[in-house]
Amino acid sequence: MMASAWWRGDLPVISRRPPIRWAARFRAATALLLTLAGLTLREAHADEAPYYERYGLTPASPAVDVGIQPLGYPAGVLTTVLRHDEILKARLAELGQPLQTHPFRRGADMLTLFSDKRLEAGLLGDMPTLIAAASGDVSIVGLAKQSPTAIVARDQTQVRGLAGKRIAYVEASSAHQTLLQGLSAAGLKESDVRLLPMRVDDMPDALKRGEIDAFAAWEPAPSIALAANPANRIVFRGLSSDYFVVSKAFVRRSPAAVDALVAGYVRAIEWLRLSQKNIERAARWAQADAESFSGRPSPLPVEKIVAITRRELLNVPSAPSIINNPKAPPPLLGEFEFLKRLNKLPADGEWSRVADALNNDLLPRVQTEPRRHETGRFDYRD
Repeated sequence: MMASAWWRGDLPVISRRPPIRWAARFRAATALLLTLAGLTLREAHADEAPYYERYGLTPASPAVDVGIQPLGYPAGVLTTVLRHDEILKARLAELGQPLQTHPFRRGADMLTLFSDKRLEAGLLGDMPTLIAAASGDVSIVGLAKQSPTAIVARDQTQVRGLAGKRIAYVEASSAHQTLLQGLSAAGLKESDVRLLPMRVDDMPDALKRGEIDAFAAWEPAPSIALAANPANRIVFRGLSSDYFVVSKAFVRRSPAAVDALVAGYVRAIEWLRLSQKNIERAARWAQADAESFSGRPSPLPVEKIVAITRRELLNVPSAPSIINNPKAPPPLLGEFEFLKRLNKLPADGEWSRVADALNNDLLPRVQTEPRRHETGRFDYRD
């Protein structure tokens, strides 16, 4: 098993048109060329193997392979705490199933690996969670985030002003779902705008350079863009969630390892809630993970990462539990029906599979025996 690596001078005026119109045309042409260059690069690399194939993941390997997303918060904070958990690592080592974590740019990149049983667990946004659950690949253990995901635009105040504009997004992500909701609420379709697939950590700079007019993303991208320019505004918010999921094949094959991993997930949230010092320590770990994976300095200070983690995870009273009110529609049903209408879910995906993914005792059986699973004992090391 191979572990993943951690990681203009002035132009002469030769036209009689007013200089301000020339400058505007120049900026527009430059932005178009940059966009075309990006598309050309993507096409040139289209035939390359996906980056995550370098991780060497194989079906049913001895390791417990966990997909993480270091470029998003609080997901990056929660999983970095898992990575530093000596109790979890020791327990899995006793079982002969060492913990291995692998960074992903987006949750959708994990879906194929869950389908062919090369990943045991991961943190996914609501849209990839629904895709994996509707395909019958995963069980949904618990909540890992609950927060607004945003559409951020430059010089716009409403989504309908984005008709014909360039909008960056991460396909099959929670923010993609928010984008679809925002467009629908404004009476727009995907064909009414220019959608540009883009890495989430590239979006704030692309907006700053004028290569795009808006983007749909999760934190920290919206906070970075809002801090960079007062002309950048949030024009739509959609409530989104992240979930901790495990492969159904892993549950059948290694129930003891599943218990250990779920205990580590519960323990991580408990430890983060204990003190401000713990959150700051975890935020520094998460910042380092993001910098290692992206290859660039983190634009967000530790205090901002802490604030996001508190707001979107630790201050959610039910977390890690998913609230299922018998008098209300089941969790994820509204999102499932919305995405199904737009043909964004597998053609054979049925709600019964999602309901089955939610109907498990993986979290309760750990929470009801805290002493056995040591969810109140902590050993985290730098």
